[in-house]
Amino acid sequence: MATLIDAKAGSQRPRHPEKANRPDAPSPRKPDWIRVRAPAGGVYEATRAIVRENKLVTVCEEAACPNIGECWSQRHATFMILGEVCTRACSFCNVATGKPSGLDAAEPQNVAKAVAAMGLAHVVVTSVDRDDLDDGGAQHFIETIAAIRAAAPTTTIEILTPDFLRKDGAVERVIDAKPDVFNHNLETVPRLYLSIRPGARYFHSLRLLEKVKDRDPQQFTKSGLMVGLGETKEEVMQVMDDLRSAGVDFLTIGQYLQPTRKHAALERYWTPDEFKALETIAYAKGFLMVSASPLTRSSHHAGEDFAKLKAARAAAA
Repeated sequence: MATLIDAKAGSQRPRHPEKANRPDAPSPRKPDWIRVRAPAGGVYEATRAIVRENKLVTVCEEAACPNIGECWSQRHATFMILGEVCTRACSFCNVATGKPSGLDAAEPQNVAKAVAAMGLAHVVVTSVDRDDLDDGGAQHFIETIAAIRAAAPTTTIEILTPDFLRKDGAVERVIDAKPDVFNHNLETVPRLYLSIRPGARYFHSLRLLEKVKDRDPQQFTKSGLMVGLGETKEEVMQVMDDLRSAGVDFLTIGQYLQPTRKHAALERYWTPDEFKALETIAYAKGFLMVSASPLTRSSHHAGEDFAKLKAARAAAA
């Protein structure tokens, strides 16, 4: 498990001050199908060097992603813009919470330089929530997309955005920036929002995804869920129906992994067979692309999956 103290060199800033007084929630022992190799190797180090040289933040590190070794060893990284401190306090997330600093005006260009240096065919750009900003960070997303288009014209761009709650006009502006994939994760079932995503609203997030399709029908939409927080299979299936009603093309489903004992309790590990069953059901409901496995994350194999997504749309036309 991660610690409650920021792991960055020389920092003793609490990552989750709002969780410090919560009771411990011990996690069940990890089953064999969850285990991953520790990150290492020359390509991994080269990817890390590019990230550091451009003074960038990655969700791979901040969210303690279990796939960082695999992805960075293939020169893939998911960039996290708008800083490294989130204004929300979701109970599942390892990203630091608190009062963010000002925006780095050079960040969009630095992301673009890193994308070009890594030779990425497909890039995923996500962010923290920035409720403190008038536009929730929309302009920063727009500038990052434009910078990548200029520096790496053949790279396809996937964005994983916050919900832009109470930021009138923000999501429309980001849609109009024309990313290739617009991703916004619902994360969990409606019943668990109050405890898991207390700062978010399920139907607002659902409407955001629907709005992308309404405004730009050709833009691919994507959303993701975690399981293991106490949801039922029937609740997951209802979320699938809601997402299909919103026209969402691509669904990811992965296992929740508890970052620390102060985070939301992990109720159970879903088995690989259960994930396979969810994948089968999701395809039957009409999704063009589904990725469901214990280690599935929103940006895991995103480039390969984007190619499959385009092929699936072409085949269905």
